[in-house]
Amino acid sequence: MSAPAWEMVVGLEVHVQLKTATKAFCACSAEFGAAPNSNTCPVCLGLPGALPVLNDQAVELAVRAALAIGCTVQPRSVFARKNYFYPDLPKGYQISQFDQPLATGGAIDIVVGDQPMRVGVTRLHMEEDAGKSLHDRFANATAIDLNRASVPLVEIVSEPDMRSSAQAGAYLRALKQVLEYAAVSDCSMELGSLRVDANVSARPAGSTELRNRTEIKNVNSFSNVEKALELEFARHVATYEAGGSIQQQTMLFDAAKGEVRPARSKEGSHDYRYFPEPDLPPLVVSAERVARIRASLPEFPAAKRARYQSALGLSAADAGVIAASAHLARYFEALLAAGANAKAAANWLTGSALQALNERTLEPDQLERIVPVAALARIIALVQGGTISSSAAKTVFAAVLADPATNPDDVVKSQGLAQVSDDGALVGWIDEVFAELPAEAARFVGGERKLQGVLIGAIMKKSKGSADPKKLAALLGARVKG
Repeated sequence: MSAPAWEMVVGLEVHVQLKTATKAFCACSAEFGAAPNSNTCPVCLGLPGALPVLNDQAVELAVRAALAIGCTVQPRSVFARKNYFYPDLPKGYQISQFDQPLATGGAIDIVVGDQPMRVGVTRLHMEEDAGKSLHDRFANATAIDLNRASVPLVEIVSEPDMRSSAQAGAYLRALKQVLEYAAVSDCSMELGSLRVDANVSARPAGSTELRNRTEIKNVNSFSNVEKALELEFARHVATYEAGGSIQQQTMLFDAAKGEVRPARSKEGSHDYRYFPEPDLPPLVVSAERVARIRASLPEFPAAKRARYQSALGLSAADAGVIAASAHLARYFEALLAAGANAKAAANWLTGSALQALNERTLEPDQLERIVPVAALARIIALVQGGTISSSAAKTVFAAVLADPATNPDDVVKSQGLAQVSDDGALVGWIDEVFAELPAEAARFVGGERKLQGVLIGAIMKKSKGSADPKKLAALLGARVKG
């Protein structure tokens, strides 16, 4: 009897730090990177008699996040105490939401292997973060930094709709894009402002049963989420095929060793002994506030991709690359506002600009710093106007990269990059290159037109990119026999 085929079932819980200046329930700074335990007070330390006060900006951003992913914002939600002991949880409980969350429903649309699908969102609720345990500061001791304690979060819980690690990765990337567009969070996994808990189970293909799941924590990148899911799914399948059973437990992913290992048994909601937070009243969000926030939402990635293709004539690939980043899309639209041609702007962004970011290990939000919009728009205009060639434009771009304060026109003037269209100068360069490459020149004149690119490249190099390539092509073509 052949072994049954197995199906992966994945649900994701994504914790997103809201981009507020202060914490969820006190006036302490939510800044990342401050000296340990410097951003604390009696409220976030949970000292007796200290009362929490809800940060209204956190509510604003939480509602904004909920609307961005299509959730229904509830007019009334309730904060609850989630009780558990951990060294970096100073109060002995976490203020969260349980049976009456801020928002329910919603979905994220993804495409995997050209196949579109929709991943449902169960709920979005507000909560506070815990502190951080540091195991590498002191020998044989764990240090506690409570700067993160009470930093405002939303937790976004998906439906168990994903059936592969690739779908999980696509969901996470699409969710991150939407949240960045909505400007509710930095969504940096490196800084801890976006964290993922991945729930996975295995079942026979065709079954609708939801079997025991395990939850994978300590995953620091989307690609590692995919790797961890594959490893844990394989363990589930191997266990079932050996006649064993899966225990519901929390797992940790070790990226260095490439393994998933048990951490503790997985708690259920009853283990946390939830009860309504007595120090906070129910959160009431008016219909008027929801409508105002909804009206302020930006155009999201899917709509941008479609508009860039239909209205601006961009290819699907270029539209996808630009719309994938809110920062890149804003930069692109700033170029358009400065008068740049859309296709030329897209070519520069998806080519030289992204290459410059990658070489410097920078994110798209740093592009304006290294290449100001005004500078790139001017370079594009100089090419479009015929003042410089595409080859010379790369020289100007490199000068701007070296010094972002550089004026492109000054580079053109100082380096003599203005495009030369004078027949006499062009013929002179052609003759010099023909003399330097006699074999290639003879074959070209004899009818081997594929060598035109080689010759034009050599002439452009000799002219430092200033020769008019269109006139060069015409002059070279006139030399072909027959």
